[in-house]
Amino acid sequence: MDSGLRPQDERHVAEAVAWAASGNNSLTILGRGTKRSVGRPVDSEYSLDLSALDGITLYEPEELVLGAHAGTAMKTITEALEKNRQQLAFEPADLSALLGARPRGAGSIGGILAANLSGPRRIRAGAARDFFLGVRAVSGRGELFKSGGRVVKNVTGYDMCKGLAGSWGTLAVLTHVTIKVMPAPETSVSLIVGGLDDEAAVALMCEVIRTVHEVSAAAHVQQPLTGRSKVAQVSALEAAATVFRLEGVGPSVRHGTKKLEARLRKAGALETLASRASLKLWREIRDVHFLARPGDRLVWKLSVPPACGAAVVGEISSALADTQALFDWAGGLIWLSVPRDPSAHAGVIRKAVAATGGHATLFRAPANMRSALEVFPPLAPGADLLARRLKSGFDPNNILNFGRMYAGM
Repeated sequence: MDSGLRPQDERHVAEAVAWAASGNNSLTILGRGTKRSVGRPVDSEYSLDLSALDGITLYEPEELVLGAHAGTAMKTITEALEKNRQQLAFEPADLSALLGARPRGAGSIGGILAANLSGPRRIRAGAARDFFLGVRAVSGRGELFKSGGRVVKNVTGYDMCKGLAGSWGTLAVLTHVTIKVMPAPETSVSLIVGGLDDEAAVALMCEVIRTVHEVSAAAHVQQPLTGRSKVAQVSALEAAATVFRLEGVGPSVRHGTKKLEARLRKAGALETLASRASLKLWREIRDVHFLARPGDRLVWKLSVPPACGAAVVGEISSALADTQALFDWAGGLIWLSVPRDPSAHAGVIRKAVAATGGHATLFRAPANMRSALEVFPPLAPGADLLARRLKSGFDPNNILNFGRMYAGM
């Protein structure tokens, strides 16, 4: 059990890390701790809890920019944006139910960026790192540094924000972030085709995403997972649901909906969800609600070329019994649930994904399994060497989330 350090400001963070570095004391870095169970277990003497670094420091709606301390709760960020009809366009997931964390909305903005978590709109808007404009952080030496600014053109030289996004707190401790925000859509409509198998659904999603530019997201929920939805039109289907979202200004969405309806009627039975039900369903997809229970099953996050999604799941399902899949990003992101089984499921999954050039992360598993298996995608020799050099440059004493992503760094 580690001892908790809870710095009250940026200066105290630097002092705490410098103290830890001087004594080679390892640290578990926590924004608000909601994603602590992702990655290999960190064997540390101390945790560094950043939740006191709280609050929005800059918000200029007309300039589409927001700055906040890294420990600021996502609920605080979301509420501020909603008051001005704005949003985080990369649509970050709230994975509290999937990971067994409470309460909802308690995750931090720093944690979202450190994990580079992006939701269904990723295929149109881009990833979390694409909206990460500026950062202040503390290296593993206890040195405060900053990079970027309030606009993209301020980024010169090395773009530290891109490097820190997705590093899961292994390179530096984020203390303050600046992000680009976007106007929220005026309206949202979802069209659902019921009854398609995985192969037909992925083919349809890939075709629609290429041709109907008003579509901001496409997902496929296998049956019987649809029965877990709290949206009546989905739970009543008793079949798989392939979902397309159109959002934007009213006239554009109406035009796009009419055009898409004509195409989708050829594929199967069609349901239409108006704005409120549409938002509710996409929150369920974004937050991986369909795989949250039962909590004792393993959950993998697979990233593959969209057109390969159905084949990958088919290959895995033929080798492993009782798999469940939620397809997002038109088939490019697959959340895969498998029973907790000590058999070689990791080898089967990684082999199927690697054949497409994709990668797989064991996202939910008990600590003993995360200690024994590679959790994040194995690195090729060149990438491994680069990662170790980055770790050495930012954190030469190996005190920040040591071993969380890969053994030995």
